[in-house]
This record gives sequence, C-alpha cells and structure tokens, in this order.
Amino acid sequence: MKLTKSSVSQLQLEGGKAERLVFDDDLAGFGVRIRAGGKRTWIAQYRLGSKQRRMTLGTIGTMDEAEARKRARTALSKVHLGDDPQMEKVERRIQAALTLGSIIPSYLVQAEARLKPRSYSEVERHLLKLWKPLAELALAKVSRADVASRLAKIAKDNGKFSSNRARASLSALYSWAIGEGLADTNPVIGSNKAIDEISRDRVLSDGELALIWQHAGQGDYADILRLLILTAQRREEAGGMLWQELSSSLHVWSIGAGRTKNARAHDVPLSGVARTIFAKRQLVKVEGRALVFGNAAGPFQGWSNAKNAIDLRIQAAIKNAEGSVPSFVPWRLHDIRRTVATRMADLGVQPHIIEEILNHVSGHRAGVAGIYNRATYGDEKRTALDMWADYITQKLAGL
Repeated sequence: MKLTKSSVSQLQLEGGKAERLVFDDDLAGFGVRIRAGGKRTWIAQYRLGSKQRRMTLGTIGTMDEAEARKRARTALSKVHLGDDPQMEKVERRIQAALTLGSIIPSYLVQAEARLKPRSYSEVERHLLKLWKPLAELALAKVSRADVASRLAKIAKDNGKFSSNRARASLSALYSWAIGEGLADTNPVIGSNKAIDEISRDRVLSDGELALIWQHAGQGDYADILRLLILTAQRREEAGGMLWQELSSSLHVWSIGAGRTKNARAHDVPLSGVARTIFAKRQLVKVEGRALVFGNAAGPFQGWSNAKNAIDLRIQAAIKNAEGSVPSFVPWRLHDIRRTVATRMADLGVQPHIIEEILNHVSGHRAGVAGIYNRATYGDEKRTALDMWADYITQKLAGL
C-alpha cells in the first residue's frame, strides 16, 4: 500500500504484538512503525553492509506524509552513496549536547596546570562570565558572527582591551578543543580585535603623566592610579593591597611572595606623598575589612570602566583647555610602570636600584649576580622613590 496519513491512521496492530512495521509500495525502505501504546512513527529502513539500520523521521501527528517521504528519500539517497544517515543523526545529537559551556571545565583544568595564577584567573573569568551568553550553544555551532557580536558587546561593557583578552581566551579554548577532537574549526579566526594593541615600549611624556595625575578623579581608582605613579608597582599588587602589608608608620609597603608576579617578597618604601594617600584612607577604613581598596569580597574591580572614565576626562580637558596642551595617545596602566623606571633612570637612579624597586629578577639581578647579591637596597630604594615623588610634586602634579 502507499502510505498516507489517512491509510496509516487505519492500520491496526495484530493481536498480541508490541509493534508493527508497514512499508510503502512506491519508496522502498520508507515505512511506518505502530506501537501498542498507539504511537505511530515514520521511519526509513536500510541495509549498510551486513548491518540493518532503522532511522526515525518523525511522528504522524507532527509530520505529514509528504515531508516524511521527502526525508526518507534524502536519507536513502545517502545510503546509495555509502553514507550512514542514522549515524549522522547520532553524531548531530552528540554535537548538540557538546556545548561551549560543557567543555569549559575540562579546558580550565589543563589551563590551570600551565598558567600562572593571575593569568588563569583572567582566563577563568573570561570564559565563565564574559562568554556565558554563548555557553548553551553547541560547540560546533558557534559561528564567527556569534563571536563578533559578543566581542562588540564586551568592548562596550568592559572595554576594548578586555574584549581583546576575552577573544584570546576563547581562541585558545578552541585550539585546545581541535587538538582534543572536539571541534573542527576555530570561529574566532577572522574576527576583528576591538583595538590594535599598543606597543609595549610606550613611555608617557611628562605632560601625559601630569594629565593622568590631575584627572585621576576620586575614590579607589584615583588612589590606586596615583600610587602606581609613585611606586611603579603592578596594578594587581596595588588593587589587592592588604592593610597588614603596611607598616604602622606607613613608611613601608611589604608585599608577600604569594602576591607578587615572581613569587618573591618585596618591600616598597613609601614617600611622604604616598603616605598621605594611606593616611586619608585610614579615616574611612571599614572595620574588619582586610583589603585597602574595593568594597566587595575581593580586591578592587572595575578596571576597564574606571580607565574609560579617566580617558574621557582627559579628552575633555584637552578639548576645553586654552593654549598649548600635550597631545594624548592611547595608553595602558602598565605604561606607568615603564615610564617611572625610565624617568628615574633619567634622574640618575642606578639600574640595579630601579630593578629592585620594580622587583625584577633580570639584568643586574639575573644569573650568578642575582644568586650572590641578595641585598635589598632599602635605603637606596627610599632615596630614589623620595626623589621621584619630589619630581612628581614639583614638575607634574602641580601640588
């Protein structure tokens, strides 16, 4: 018989049987399966080598005969070409279950083993938070358009550099997934960066440094920014500063080995200007809070938004100022650290003292010299940072 919705509805199970298969006279392999519970399903049945396969196409209630016949013809045509449509269906089901979000935990396990703690925490944040809107998509179905759209949103909400970093994290995940046989392509390839990366040898001019100081604003970020200018330390070290790291007189900031990039404890002498920052913060210190900056459970957050805000203030100041105002090209917080090191060298500070201030294990402190010369040069560091603070006060800050 030719199977139609009408003819199929009249078919009945023979007594005592759990199911019945009826095949179409016109299209070999196209049929319907009737079960005791009343369910009627369109099927395509075929033989591939020595194995017989049966593929479900859809139920009678949700698919008419014309569509079922069309799907059966397509599946059976693939069999003639040597393909297995049932296995393709299973593979598609597996791929649909393999979402971006489902592989992130496995990727993070191996990422944690090879990345430094700070880098790992950034990658973890990117994948679990910034890419969360794509987490339910099948890994193989995430398209370049999906990635580009999300990158634009990240750039708008979190800043262009955050967008670039999130892009790199997702690309690394897909490279790993390809190596594991979980993906065939990387949808990040070909997507645009939100901003071209600035050269890492950027040194700010005196005028630029002055604008940053003067337009730092108020609050945590302003204090952190000025502290970075005064001490040349890293932003994470400042943003995660603990009250217990400050001496009672506020003359020394002692950073533990667990919080430095190179896992070496580091003492930073604080100039009078820097001590003023902490003296003011002590007046608003939250009882029981170990961290100096931030107001949540962890260290200071919101770097991108705060950076965007100061950039807008600087741009407005340049636009509204009368007379000659220094031009200001894009900059990064790390440029401050490089600038301070360069300017202190200009002021005559010896290279090995600058390396001590930066807590670098390179140059004069590398190799054999670094092993046998373990002096911390506390007095020399204090002299250099006091001289630098005087320079900032007199030449840049206008205090």
